[in-house]
Amino acid sequence: MASIKRELSRKTNGDGKSEIIIRLSIGRGLQPRLKSGIFINPSRFNDGKKDPAKAGCIIMPRANQKEAADLRKIEADLIATEQHLISLCNSTPKYRLCKEFFAGAIDRFRYPERYTEEETAPADIYGALALYLEKHPLSPSRASQYKVLGRALKRYELYAKETGVPFSPTLDALTAEDLENFELFFRAEPEIYSKYPHIFMAVAEADKVRKIRPPKPKGNNTLSCTFKRFRAFLNWCVEQGLTANNPFAKFSGIGSEHYGTPYYLTIEERDQIADYDLTGNPAMETQRDIFIFHCLIGCRVSDLMRLTPANIINGAVEYIAGKTKEERPEVIRVPLHRRAAELVEKYAGRAADGRLFPFISPQKYNYTIKRIFAECGITRAVTILNPTTGREEQRPISEIASSHIARRTFVGNLYKQVKDPNLVGKLSGHKEGSRAFARYRDIDEEMKRDLIKLLGD
Repeated sequence: MASIKRELSRKTNGDGKSEIIIRLSIGRGLQPRLKSGIFINPSRFNDGKKDPAKAGCIIMPRANQKEAADLRKIEADLIATEQHLISLCNSTPKYRLCKEFFAGAIDRFRYPERYTEEETAPADIYGALALYLEKHPLSPSRASQYKVLGRALKRYELYAKETGVPFSPTLDALTAEDLENFELFFRAEPEIYSKYPHIFMAVAEADKVRKIRPPKPKGNNTLSCTFKRFRAFLNWCVEQGLTANNPFAKFSGIGSEHYGTPYYLTIEERDQIADYDLTGNPAMETQRDIFIFHCLIGCRVSDLMRLTPANIINGAVEYIAGKTKEERPEVIRVPLHRRAAELVEKYAGRAADGRLFPFISPQKYNYTIKRIFAECGITRAVTILNPTTGREEQRPISEIASSHIARRTFVGNLYKQVKDPNLVGKLSGHKEGSRAFARYRDIDEEMKRDLIKLLGD
């Protein structure tokens, strides 16, 4: 709870008056001494030396009514300024509270004519989103996803103007109906692009996006994840006092994500890839080796590509997951499997940039993994949910393989052996009770038979 004390500056102006200083106490770490811009004759300011309870009070004259009226005006201005500061303490994001902020706030409050309406207007969604990305700890990949959301909202704003749909991109004006219309727009972007391509071009050029690609159909999972991010951002805005409006309170939503049965490599398939002779294609052999190492430590690809020899400590790889380092900066330590240790030794000093392996870009890595699977004969059919249609379909695993299958291979095979998600999570970086963990492992037939045996003869 903020509190205020008044002091008097020792300096006097040409009229012999001193400025009243406001001492604002918000906590131990923040007690700014602020100039009020209000001056008074020092003889009319109670310094509290005789009576501490009256410190900061204005001493009224008994007979001079004109002076008394001037002092009452000073008192009213002072009280209004103090109340404004207290209000700001309760409604402003804590990270913005500093001496400079309050000094500017006093100036704006006492001299509003110095500031234009545009300067004092609340931030729109895009300004708030930029502030969110600046102040809220996010991994680079997660921050990129929020930027995608921002561009989608800009496209929707232009589309709304083009078609006459009411929409104001301000935090206070956002409604549940806006969310519903944005969802419809987001789903229909491929069709909208064909009719209004200039909207997409304008947003891409403004954000300096290099390649402008026609939007693809979006599945329910993509929509659900996008709206989860939107809701998290708006919740943050409410928590930080940027707005009291949260349209998600009246938004029915689009449901949660749905994932098919997890698929991953068996240990035999992993070893088949590891032992396959690729000496005739050194570039593919290198990426195969990196993929096998990836399967044996189970980290996210973003963490994999940050590894250097310094991450190998006493026979184990140690790292802090980039995705959760701000909220849960725990060191993940994975003892090196024999194959993993051999690969570290094989590529020691080979990477020109000092990383553990000669990595290529994530996109090229994913493309090469598909080629490796096909080359090594790992082409069995797996059942997946089509991310766009939500329907089951069968595809060769070589066509849908990516870097993430390495993480699933690590988690799935370990879980099959120990059947303890919390124990496996210590190696994969999942927190206890993580719902995301279910996407990485499957209760296969062998595990089901083992469970039935627990019923007895």
